[in-house]
Amino acid sequence: MLTSDAVTFRERLTVPWWFWGLALFWALTLAVAYGYAISSPVGVVVGVAAFGLAGLGLGRVAAAVTVSASGLTAGRARLPWTAIGAVEVLDSAAARRQRGTGADSRAFVLLRGWISSAVTVAIVDHGDPTPYWYVSSRAPEALAAALREHRPT
Repeated sequence: MLTSDAVTFRERLTVPWWFWGLALFWALTLAVAYGYAISSPVGVVVGVAAFGLAGLGLGRVAAAVTVSASGLTAGRARLPWTAIGAVEVLDSAAARRQRGTGADSRAFVLLRGWISSAVTVAIVDHGDPTPYWYVSSRAPEALAAALREHRPT
């Protein structure tokens, strides 16, 4: 079994690099517009502030997925080992179905649209109305392996 502070899997679901390019383009557009309309120093300040705000926003949408001694953590949500059931790896086609026509509205979903693969974790706690967790992951096989390896029998 895991020690109290052991982490066997950790993934940060960050935005793709080109989101930063879009944020820079947006900030430069604002900088040029304000710089032309008011003055160059104002344009620089607006551009830097806009890129800073965009960076804060892009940083906030990144979520962490962790498998540790306490169970599965996806974003701010925690699932203890006693509630973790079967784990299924979803490729891009299966993940698309699971978040579309195959979805259950009661499920917990940590979805990042720029990540095509995912894992579903069945919930075995009968007091919890949530049937499963859907968790986006760039490494779904590693996440599933970590969950299967350390799940209590």
